[in-house]
Amino acid sequence: MANTKSALKRAEIAERNRLRNKAYKSAVKTLMKKYFSAVELYKANPTPESKKAVDDRMSEAYSKIDKAVKRGVLHPNNGSRKKSTLAHRLKPLNV
Repeated sequence: MANTKSALKRAEIAERNRLRNKAYKSAVKTLMKKYFSAVELYKANPTPESKKAVDDRMSEAYSKIDKAVKRGVLHPNNGSRKKSTLAHRLKPLNV
């Protein structure tokens, strides 16, 4: 347990930041899963509507990843790797 007032405050701030970071990481994972399921649906039945759904999900995921990187939740290389994974999942379908 913290012994000084400043150490106690730092512990509180660290906990607040941990919870904020956890929320961002969770949101990124959720959006990536939604994108992957949209890609699977598009792969099974390629229609213009499913293509639009894939593009929308990709845009949402990219946006959340970029915001997480900007706020320091994710390392820039980690964000780039996640975006690359998203793009590579769709690439074979656009041949």
